[in-house]
Amino acid sequence: MEAPNDPRPYAIAEPVDPLVRRMLARNPSPFTFTGTQSYIVGGGDEVAVIDPGPDEPEHIAALIDAIGSARVVAICCTHTHRDHSPAAAPLAERTGAPVIGCAPLTMADEGPRADAAFDPSYQPDRVLADGEALSGDGWTLIAVATPGHTSNHLCFALPESGILFTGDHVMGWSTSVVSPPDGDMTDYMASLQKLYERDDRIYFPAHGPAVEKPRQLVRGMMGHRRHRERQILRQIGEGHTRIGQMVTRMYKGLDERLWPAAGRSVHAHLIDLAQRGLVAQSGEDWTLAA
Repeated sequence: MEAPNDPRPYAIAEPVDPLVRRMLARNPSPFTFTGTQSYIVGGGDEVAVIDPGPDEPEHIAALIDAIGSARVVAICCTHTHRDHSPAAAPLAERTGAPVIGCAPLTMADEGPRADAAFDPSYQPDRVLADGEALSGDGWTLIAVATPGHTSNHLCFALPESGILFTGDHVMGWSTSVVSPPDGDMTDYMASLQKLYERDDRIYFPAHGPAVEKPRQLVRGMMGHRRHRERQILRQIGEGHTRIGQMVTRMYKGLDERLWPAAGRSVHAHLIDLAQRGLVAQSGEDWTLAA
C-alpha cells in the first residue's frame, strides 16, 4: 500500500490517550506508510519514548520540545531497523536518559528495502526480557517478546491504559515483512498467537492507525498467513517452483517495487513449510515433499 498524499501532522505531539502522545517522523515510503510513529508515554514528571525513529533533526527536536521539563526515564526501541532506533543515541545524549528495550542486532541485511537494514549504532543500557517492566510517574511498560519480523522484536504493554505498542509486529495498514535470515515465519506465527491470547484493549503500531479491534485483526492476520501457505503449496503443485514465479502470481496488483519484499515473505513461508516436512528445496527450486 502506498503512503497517502494528503498532508500529515509531522513533528507534532498528538494526544491519543491520557498517558500517550504520538509523533510522526517525516520518513514516508511504501514500507513505512506515512512514516515512523514515536510515542511519548506518561502524563506527569516522568516519561518514556517508544521507537524514537530515524536520526532526523526535525523529529528529534520536536520530541525534545514535546518532552519539555519532564524527565525521560527510558528510550525504548521495539527493534533495530533503521526507521525505528537510530534516534535513540542522539535523544539519549540530549536528555541523559538510558536506552532500554530490545537487544542489539547487527548483521548484514541484503534485503529489498534500505530502511530495513539494521542499525549498528544501537547500544542499549539495558535489555528487557519477556515480562520485564519499567515504570515512571503513573505508568508501567511491560516487555512482550514477539520475534518474527526480527529476532529481537519487542512489544510494550501499558496496563494502565490497556494499550499495546506493537512496533512492526502488528500494523493496521499492512502485514509485516518477514525477511530471512533473521526474520522467521515460525516465530512470527507463534508471536501472533501469543498476542491473540492477550486481552489488550487497543494497539498502537509504529506505522499506520491504531488498531481498535486487536484480537479480530490478529485472527485475520493468522488466517492470511495460512492462506499464503496454501497458495504456495498450490503454486508448487502447478509447477511454479521458484520464488519469483510464485510472487508474480500470488501478488497480482502489488506495486512491483514491493515484489522483493513479498519474495522474502514467501521465502520465510517456504523455510517454515520445509521445517514442517511439507516442501523440499533443490537449488532455486522448491518441490512438494514426497
